Amino acid sequence: MDKHNNGPDTSGPQARYFSRLNEGVFEIQRCKACERHQFFPRVLCQHCGSTDLAWVTPSGKGQVYSFSVIRRKPDSGGDYNVALVDLDEGVRLMSRVDGVSPDAIHIGMAVSAKVLNEQDKGMLVFLPEGQK
Repeated sequence: MDKHNNGPDTSGPQARYFSRLNEGVFEIQRCKACERHQFFPRVLCQHCGSTDLAWVTPSGKGQVYSFSVIRRKPDSGGDYNVALVDLDEGVRLMSRVDGVSPDAIHIGMAVSAKVLNEQDKGMLVFLPEGQK
């Protein structure tokens, strides 16, 4: 929250991340000093403390590190999954895996990122490798 008007922060790295997702673009930060990637967006490198961060487009390729299946009645939307995905760039994100039954997801599954537009907001999801 912006401490001056109690509204959402529209200027920091988190705002930039979500703004780009709303445009259909997935980006993460890369430190120019230590050359490592980071996620969730921050003003400092979590690895070396540098403020010299750049926004880059990752490959989007990764593997399911862990996941959970949330069971719901069909009239409540049915089952869905929440997954932790390790990107090839070395960062871990929480999202979901689309395009397969929640029971078909497995640890180590190769996935690729995709930005969806849901209710006029960009949302990052993952698809099993090879699906578009």
